[in-house]
Amino acid sequence: MARQPAPTSESEERAKSRRLGSLAALWPFLSPYRALMAAAIFALIATACISLLLPMAVRRVVDNFNAADGALLDQYFGAFLAIAGLLALGTALRYALVTRLGERVVADIRKAVFNRVLALSPAFYERIMTGEVLSRITTDTTLILSVIGSSISIALRNILLFLGGLVLMLFTSAKLTGLVLLIVPVVIVPILTLGRRVRRLSKENQDWIAASSGNASEALTSVQTVQAYTHEAQSQDAFGAVTEKSFDAARRRIWTRAAMTAIVIFLVFTGIVGVLWVGAWDVRAGLMSAGTLIQFVIYAIMVAGAVAALSEVFGELQRAAGATERLVELLEAQDSVRDPEEARALAQPVQGAIRFEGVSFRYPSRPDTKALDAVDLEIRPGETVALVGPSGAGKTTVIQLIQRYYDPQAGAVTLDGIDLRQMNRADFRRHVALVPQDPVIFAASARDNIGFGRPGATAEEIEAAARAAAAHDFITALPDGYDTWLGERGVMLSGGQKQRVAIARAILRDAPVLLLDEATSALDAESERAVQQAVDVLARGRTTIIVAHRLATVKKADRIVVMDQGRVVAIGAHDALVAEGGLYARLARLQFTDGMAAE
Repeated sequence: MARQPAPTSESEERAKSRRLGSLAALWPFLSPYRALMAAAIFALIATACISLLLPMAVRRVVDNFNAADGALLDQYFGAFLAIAGLLALGTALRYALVTRLGERVVADIRKAVFNRVLALSPAFYERIMTGEVLSRITTDTTLILSVIGSSISIALRNILLFLGGLVLMLFTSAKLTGLVLLIVPVVIVPILTLGRRVRRLSKENQDWIAASSGNASEALTSVQTVQAYTHEAQSQDAFGAVTEKSFDAARRRIWTRAAMTAIVIFLVFTGIVGVLWVGAWDVRAGLMSAGTLIQFVIYAIMVAGAVAALSEVFGELQRAAGATERLVELLEAQDSVRDPEEARALAQPVQGAIRFEGVSFRYPSRPDTKALDAVDLEIRPGETVALVGPSGAGKTTVIQLIQRYYDPQAGAVTLDGIDLRQMNRADFRRHVALVPQDPVIFAASARDNIGFGRPGATAEEIEAAARAAAAHDFITALPDGYDTWLGERGVMLSGGQKQRVAIARAILRDAPVLLLDEATSALDAESERAVQQAVDVLARGRTTIIVAHRLATVKKADRIVVMDQGRVVAIGAHDALVAEGGLYARLARLQFTDGMAAE
């Protein structure tokens, strides 16, 4: 299905009320580069002043066409050429400084946004698609680059040309300047009226672009499932519909801006023609020289061009304001899981004692359903505990709360007697190793994927971890061995191979707490046996929590915790739980009976 943005009236009103003020949020990123900004502004002011000298040089040349002394005319042409050279150098310097500033600031913004979203808890990603976040980091920052590296510079330059040209027009001819000023209110009205509509359409356009990115990201990351269910046409239609919505918003924005530009330019140049007509009669009457009239006309054209450019830039600034708002939303996103201001530290060495004390939890996306309901569970240091039960029983939720991806709505989760909420997440997570049900393989080499578990590990340590996870043999059989690039999401590996790489990563981490969430679910019988032996060795002296549906993998656990509908319904060893009857005995009977029948 196509994901559609649904702007509320409140957000629309906020967008209207803030207008270009949203761009003020860029100042924290600009302020570290004050020296570069000052140099760029100096170059900008210098080029604007030089531009304002050109009409004076033209006037001197025109009024001295018939001068008796030809050398004077040569001097004026030489001065004209020198001014043009200075203008060229100043413009090149301004471009280089402003463009460099824009690239530097946008790079900082991208890093800041990425750093922020990377630290947000999974609850944040229940409300927004990853593709939308990527769109903001790429498309929206590109708009801001255009503004900082070009539009703001153009706007400031044209403001200077407008003000300077207006003052010099006044000195050249107060009468003609008065006539020009009568046109200004007529020009401002369409800029303000249509400008607000351009900004609203720009924000709508960006929202639809983000939605299309999210839609495409979802389809492409699940391309095998899409193809397996021959869902290509529906996915193409969904993406096409969102893309057309984006195009429609862009089309309306373009036509609105085009109309605004046409109206402004027509009004401005109509006024210039009228003023020129009056000035021509003044020249005929001897009230001013031809050079003076030409100087005034050039200034008038500069002022008119500045107004037209400002109307064009105004639309760009509005688009950038909308993009800035969207980026600021990410930078200021409130995370439901936060580190405390005064964090407690774990005593060293970490023992790995984990305790759930009356924990109740609901996922933010499913507030009416309890994933855990008043769970009390104590896991002793060095103990291996298996969590079993039907799908949706809450097993994986226990794993997620131990890593503090979420905070429980009631109760507490503690590590070595300290509430996880009282510690910095990075401080206790470095003592936890995870093998998820869906192993994550990065677009990197096999060596880098295993080494992800402990940056700085030696090649020998990485190879030893791979051997322990029964991954060494298939890795060495790859074209470049441990240096083989595994492709995006590990497309070069089978499901079982991915799982063994993930297990090797966890073995390399050598953490006191080990979390295995269906870690052997994708392995064949032979690989599972090898990995299980490695896990048995790895689990010695470590607190190990195993989530499994296949009960054969948990029979050796010190204790088995049976869960159902978010509650702990039984705890004990395998034989004792089978003897008790109940849910575990029923699951064991189904699995082991089916297994014998299959044999």
